[in-house]
Amino acid sequence: MTSSPIWHPFTQHAIFPQMRRIASGAGGWLTATDGARIFDAISSWWVVTHGHCHPRIVEAIRAQAGVLDQVIFAGYSHEPAERFAAALLARVPDNLTRVFFSDSGSTSVEVALKMALGHFHHRGESRHRVIVMQHGYHGDTVGTMSAGEGGAFTQPYEPLLYAVDRLPFPAPGAEQATLDRLEVLAAQPDAAALLIEPLALGAGGMRFYTPAILAEMAAICARHGVLLIADEVMTGWGRTGRFLACDHAEVRPDILCLSKGITGGHLPLAVTLCNEEIFRAHWSTDRRRTFFHSSSYTANPIACAAAEANLAIWADEPVQQRIDAITAIQAAAVGALAGARGLCNLRSLGTILAAEIGSTDAGYTADITPDLMNFFQSRDLLIRPIGQTVYLLPPYCSTAAELRRCHEALAEAGDAFG
Repeated sequence: MTSSPIWHPFTQHAIFPQMRRIASGAGGWLTATDGARIFDAISSWWVVTHGHCHPRIVEAIRAQAGVLDQVIFAGYSHEPAERFAAALLARVPDNLTRVFFSDSGSTSVEVALKMALGHFHHRGESRHRVIVMQHGYHGDTVGTMSAGEGGAFTQPYEPLLYAVDRLPFPAPGAEQATLDRLEVLAAQPDAAALLIEPLALGAGGMRFYTPAILAEMAAICARHGVLLIADEVMTGWGRTGRFLACDHAEVRPDILCLSKGITGGHLPLAVTLCNEEIFRAHWSTDRRRTFFHSSSYTANPIACAAAEANLAIWADEPVQQRIDAITAIQAAAVGALAGARGLCNLRSLGTILAAEIGSTDAGYTADITPDLMNFFQSRDLLIRPIGQTVYLLPPYCSTAAELRRCHEALAEAGDAFG
């Protein structure tokens, strides 16, 4: 048994009884309490964008903490939330006009689902079916587990989950089956919304599909009056090479979920954006049409100040050039590693690079995973595989030399375990 009273997320303590303690972080690096420096190759679960402890975000947090720490957001507001919302709306598709704050990616998707169903309920339409994609992952709350792929993540909780309609993943050569199935499901009179991760399924194994398919799915939804919910919790904030994955296809979702990179990785925050029609469906002097959702720390002023500083970095610094440079390095690495023993299905999308170690798909609970985690940790790299899928999703401050070190470790891992 572990000596610590802390129960860590997604951790089997019988296999990993000891956690590696981290003392500090700067740029792309973490420093452990034993003095070891660890390169954070997955942005600490995809949240760190510009680097750990970015001075501008740290200073914004420090300044705001001395002015206003927290205030209830029902009936009250504050400048950090208002400034950030205005700046964010200037960067997203112009059909999105309303910003609802929450505190995590899972919650932002729960909010999106409630917005969609509330929209149709208040319009007197009996639309309640949600369409999702095979291998999708949208969070660990009950609603988001229902919408995500079943399996080890959800099996103990199946009595709590609601039914959804699933599309086959649009794998290369099988895209038409996805579109045909969506056409059938979207035409049903009770179809309410399509919830998808645009272009890249993160926890589902870094599975990628094309902007053309995303655009076709959006067109089918529009044709049948089905709301398109874009879960960009992982894909947003530049991970796929553009600010939003939807930007690659010029898709304008009806609802957009953002979190993870929203504060540059410094504090928890999330937003769900929607179009004006969805907001107006809830607008009424009848209080029963209120959107009944909140969390105690909704739009926390300190977190909003961090998010505002993050957007200022996007505006003032060459963030897109940094993303483009990493995108080019990752794409080149796919070719360079193509002959590496044990690495299968090498692929990249924007700043993301992924491959499978070994050819047999054993899923998230693959026996190889703990060995891979220990392997990368022994090389002072924070790389956390998803089953047999090993991926890199680095901060935008990462250098070519740092990424080359990661690529070399992938080749070593393929040779050792493939």
